[in-house]
Amino acid sequence: MKKIFKSFSLIINYKTFIITALAVLSSYLCFHLNLTAKFPDMLVGVAIVFPVVFSIGSAYSRRETALQRYSDFKGHAVAIYFAARDWSGKQDADTSTKAMDKIHQMLRQVKHMVKLKDGAAWTLEEKNMYAMFSRLSQLTMEFRGHGVQSGEVSRVSQYVSKMIIAFDNIKIIHAYRTPVTLRTYSKVFIYIFPIIYGPYFASTFHDYSAHLEYVMPVLYSFILVSLDNIQDHLENPFDEVGEDDVVIDADETLDLLK
Repeated sequence: MKKIFKSFSLIINYKTFIITALAVLSSYLCFHLNLTAKFPDMLVGVAIVFPVVFSIGSAYSRRETALQRYSDFKGHAVAIYFAARDWSGKQDADTSTKAMDKIHQMLRQVKHMVKLKDGAAWTLEEKNMYAMFSRLSQLTMEFRGHGVQSGEVSRVSQYVSKMIIAFDNIKIIHAYRTPVTLRTYSKVFIYIFPIIYGPYFASTFHDYSAHLEYVMPVLYSFILVSLDNIQDHLENPFDEVGEDDVVIDADETLDLLK
């Protein structure tokens, strides 16, 4: 039950009640001022619902891609640790321990970076991240001294390369969102539509029983603003605010490797 209430609180917030109150007030004033009009219902679908649903689909697709790229990053990192632990004929514990520590640091760094909002801070942290990639690459060169064949060392180097590609994909997903102009357009119409539709809602008052006249403006407001809130929560898949966000748990990965 607690989880259900939390889900509702994410899609129904203060904006929902503000827009609903304004829509009800607009409908009330239009009715008492005899300002009525029969606007087409399809206008809501064409002007608002279709763009918002498109934005939600685009944001969800980015979230799925983020999951895949994080899985690639984590999977290849774990493969490097297993290689450091198992491929050495001497079973060099120091190399595997250093690999584990570096992987843990890199996962924590990714978790920290995807929550950054300032571009300058990201650039600084990205330099630190590439320094970590450099140290990890240098670590793979130690395999030669433990009797690992050059072909296997080359494979581990490819794991590092794939981690860099996965990280760069995560960076792109973090930096580039769904079209800003489309989101702005959707928000403008979502927030003003229930209000400017006051004459339409007022024209339907006689079609409903007493005390049910304001059902339509309330429903329109709740539906449209809730769709906008869903899109907002999906927009950044790394902020860990919405229930569908990507959660990066470096400590959990470390526990699995011990």
